[in-house]
Amino acid sequence: MDIFDGILSDRGSKYAVSGATAESREEATAVVKQLCRKKKFAKATHNSWAVLLPDGPLKNDDGESGAGMVILRMLEREGLENHVVIVTRWYGGVKLGGDRFRRVQDAVRYYFDNRS
Repeated sequence: MDIFDGILSDRGSKYAVSGATAESREEATAVVKQLCRKKKFAKATHNSWAVLLPDGPLKNDDGESGAGMVILRMLEREGLENHVVIVTRWYGGVKLGGDRFRRVQDAVRYYFDNRS
């Protein structure tokens, strides 16, 4: 699993992005659970994720409404299948409005550019 912590912040909210290969719903949820075993990530406000699988796409907003779809659309554009991408946000006390989608996009782009 690739984990990029502290990649950006906006008005107090801090972001990380992580990902790994996953070829089934079970593998995708196992990757998310593995990440959340790390105390810092378990305490995050949101761990939004998405994956493109042969039997269809999966996404989970984890309370960050719409974030899973943003990740999913970026995976589709990139053509990256069987790979779960998780965007983690620690809420900083200020609502970001529509900018939160830009931060999710920034995080996913960072992942695409830096993954191993």
